[in-house]
Amino acid sequence: MAEVKPEDMVHHMPMDQLQGFEYCIDSNPSWGEGIALGFQHYILSLGTAVMIPTMLVPLMGGNDHDKAKVVQTLLFVTGIKTLLQTLFGTRLPTIMGGSYAYVVPILSIIHDPSLAQIADGHTRFLQTMRAIQGSLIVSSSIQIILGYSQLWAICSRFFSPLGMVPVIALVGLGLFERGFPVVGKCVEIGLPMLILFVALSQYLKHVHVRHVPFLERFSMLMCIALVWVYAHILTASGAYKHTALVTQINCRTDLANLISSSQWISIPYPLQWGAPTFSADHAFGMMAAVLVSLIETTGAFKAAARLASATPPPAYVLSRGIGWQGIGTLLDGLFGTGTGSTVSVENVGLLGSTRVGSRRVIQISAGFMIFFSMLGKFGALFASIPFTIFAAIYCVMFGIVAAVGLSFMQFTNMNSMRNLFIIGVSLFLGLSIPEYFSRYSTSSRQGPAHTKAGWFNDYINTIFSSPPTVALFVSVLLDNTLDVRDAARDRGMPWWARFRTFRGDSRNEEFYTLPFNLNRFFPPS
Repeated sequence: MAEVKPEDMVHHMPMDQLQGFEYCIDSNPSWGEGIALGFQHYILSLGTAVMIPTMLVPLMGGNDHDKAKVVQTLLFVTGIKTLLQTLFGTRLPTIMGGSYAYVVPILSIIHDPSLAQIADGHTRFLQTMRAIQGSLIVSSSIQIILGYSQLWAICSRFFSPLGMVPVIALVGLGLFERGFPVVGKCVEIGLPMLILFVALSQYLKHVHVRHVPFLERFSMLMCIALVWVYAHILTASGAYKHTALVTQINCRTDLANLISSSQWISIPYPLQWGAPTFSADHAFGMMAAVLVSLIETTGAFKAAARLASATPPPAYVLSRGIGWQGIGTLLDGLFGTGTGSTVSVENVGLLGSTRVGSRRVIQISAGFMIFFSMLGKFGALFASIPFTIFAAIYCVMFGIVAAVGLSFMQFTNMNSMRNLFIIGVSLFLGLSIPEYFSRYSTSSRQGPAHTKAGWFNDYINTIFSSPPTVALFVSVLLDNTLDVRDAARDRGMPWWARFRTFRGDSRNEEFYTLPFNLNRFFPPS
């Protein structure tokens, strides 16, 4: 075998911005293409917007009409939050949707004896929703204070590229339970969707229509349409008549009852469920979910910046975005969405899949959310897509986000045993500890923390059920205490340094400056 010459070895230099994107954060496709891409992001966001109310509303005592109204409200507020974040927050192309991090404290509120004993289902739903609203309104102050006071910017100075690798990676990998385990519940729909999507978006991505890589850009819409029709044919032909209820729920296209339960026109408004109620226990428990969603959002922001071909957001911009996330959680509480706010990870992955990181596309998507949430029947039609189809797409999108996290290793020295130890331990514990909490909760119907103090239980069970949060605690602690004196270069700090401040790199002004010349009134630090 011939000896390999040094000049034949390929050296990949670290790159501040991810290359190969057709449109980056501040460049825009044509209006026609932008509207189609925005609609695609809207469709993808429906998975979480439908799944969270479908899981929680029946437990609250609500009926199909209540569920449809909560879905409409969540989509409406998601559109508003997304516009606020893309205009005045980080300005990254991120959709601010509902968060699963709030499920643990919300379930605690649902099972509160004072609410659980209400006999009438609809009354119990209203009282529970008002209690959730009150706790969201109070706990949103955490993000608002940490964000606008720039305290989170100060905290972020302890983050290095090395410490962020497991955090961003687990923003994607930590959602593995919403991927193939859900696909497997209706494999005859989920598996064809997964295979078809990978084939069209990757193997046939060079197919162009009028100089546009049509299959790479719009394969998700095409695959959803084809598999949705296929699923409807299976449902109409009676393929699931004699199957188990779980199979029918995951496979049939006619069990969501969203279309029949939705009004033709319905505009969500603040306090539509009545005046919120406030409880110290509920609010303290919800604060844990606010902290978790803050950490998950931080990781997702950094992934979105990479997939928008932008530089990492400076600490000031990151903190500004967290402040607007807090405003979004406050809106969730005022409107009554039944959950809090976080970055939609699947939509971040779609930026990479389409190679379009344009901010305008996400703003168009927010317009679709607001529009279709007011036209109840039309929005419900799209929202009735079987969740198994979304789960197949998640397998790809969450994987892309996880890979972006791993790509931050290029700025570090991976020949250092110290770095290998920190990344390995953080990744393993970030997956292992939440898995323990999940299995314990499933088998015992209560979390590992089950003291008489409900708010303390919610704190522990919520924080340690989040893979990115556990990874952040472990990686940042180890990275800032273990042989740190001479490890700055190995950690990637010299590369990170110029992105810490707004004026540290000239590109920051291009990507993150506020619109309408607002930087005159809010000068960046």
